[in-house]
Amino acid sequence: MQLYADNIINFYKTIRPPSSLPKGIDVLYPQKQKEVIALVEQFYKKYYSDNNQRTLLFGINPGRFGAGVTGINFTAPKQLKENCGIGHSLKMHSELSAEFIYEAIETYGGVEKFYKSFFITSISPLGYVRDGINLNYYDDKKLQEAVTPFVIDCINRQMQWNVNRNRCICVGGEKNFKFFLKLNNEHKWFKEIKPLAHPRFILQYRRKQKEDYLRMYIDTLTST
Repeated sequence: MQLYADNIINFYKTIRPPSSLPKGIDVLYPQKQKEVIALVEQFYKKYYSDNNQRTLLFGINPGRFGAGVTGINFTAPKQLKENCGIGHSLKMHSELSAEFIYEAIETYGGVEKFYKSFFITSISPLGYVRDGINLNYYDDKKLQEAVTPFVIDCINRQMQWNVNRNRCICVGGEKNFKFFLKLNNEHKWFKEIKPLAHPRFILQYRRKQKEDYLRMYIDTLTST
């Protein structure tokens, strides 16, 4: 049986970006860059060189300062080096989403324990930019329609791995959850989808309640 790391690396190397995107919208596909795919390989070989069953966490889509730079979901250059122990020559910046996620990971028990049981992916594994600004796939109706077949294909590919089909976690907002729930009702990937608030929303608008949201995350992670 193929290692989890090999499945993930091959997945990112062979993604076919959605075609016929609305005018003015560009795709973020950082794994096409040699430096980024090298980091992706190093990260997944470090934490996924096994075939343990994993529960999937689905974000929205990569942004310019996290996965759009490192190729690893909810992981900015700062977390990649300081939390994951993977050195690189990228500019050492962070982002709010990555800061919250890694605080949750450390609270859960650390990166080795977390990645042994979970894989963080996205509804759309590639990101989108318009006029140099991050765009969620659902922010533009035509974009959402254009990427839906791509999203379905990517989830189908990941479902071929050793994943927990009883439950998955949807990280990020009501619109992301509703879209994912509709697709899951059609394709029957998971028996249950558990929603969690998006880390950026938490730190940007609910920072005073951060500890409450952390508890929600840990409760959800430990109950899967």
